[in-house]
Amino acid sequence: MNRVGEHPVSAGPLAVRWLGYELPELRAGTKGTARLRLQNAGSATWRARAPTGVLASYHWLDGRGNPIVWDGLRTALERPIAPGETAELELAVGIPQPPGRYRLAFDFLEEFRFWWGDVGVSPLELDVEVRPRIDARRLGVALSGGSDERTAAALAGQEEPLVADEPAAVAHLLAGAIPAPDWSRRLLDAHAEGFAAVGGSIESSERSLRPWAPGGGRNPAFPHPLLLPSLLAGLDPTERSGLPAYEPTDDTWLFDGRIRLQLPRRRRQR
Repeated sequence: MNRVGEHPVSAGPLAVRWLGYELPELRAGTKGTARLRLQNAGSATWRARAPTGVLASYHWLDGRGNPIVWDGLRTALERPIAPGETAELELAVGIPQPPGRYRLAFDFLEEFRFWWGDVGVSPLELDVEVRPRIDARRLGVALSGGSDERTAAALAGQEEPLVADEPAAVAHLLAGAIPAPDWSRRLLDAHAEGFAAVGGSIESSERSLRPWAPGGGRNPAFPHPLLLPSLLAGLDPTERSGLPAYEPTDDTWLFDGRIRLQLPRRRRQR
């Protein structure tokens, strides 16, 4: 566990002496568990009556202390912590997007009342580096429906070449789909930024695909599944209208209308 150096400790009922910390792997758009070792340096016992007792949480700040992500995930105390007592806590932590330098500030709060940092208790502030969600920009393709010369030519002409071995993400395509030349680059950019599932627009004359028509940029409230999606390891596609699809879950996902491909009208099977 990393040791915390000298820092201000307030006097009064609420006070924390931060002793040590361990952080999870900081990958954009993921979640992990942090460990904190600390001492109740105040004169009041920390109550453990979730959700009304003392809760541990955090903020993500920029280098000047401005909030980037305020109000992190809450972790309730497992037991009361008396004055002078030392304890270790495990906190669930959501990692922000995009990757880059951040300041991670751990604090306590009493829900619907106040953050301890607002009443003079010094948070534990750590300068950290959030890494891209993927280490390598390697995109593979799973092609269903046989082979197609137009699809093969479009994939060969991508700005970032596709790979067959050890892909960081796999795009699920249908034979006949023609991705734009910047398709692979935009997908990898989104995955690196922290999105586990990425889908884009589809140019097609099929009426059923109109909701996915090109136009606009990112839509964080897109009400439809992602079609012909690119997925990180651990995510599997389903099917929608005869196309590979992904139903958004709690995992991080993105619909981006700037990620474009064409899909000629398909023949209906009798």
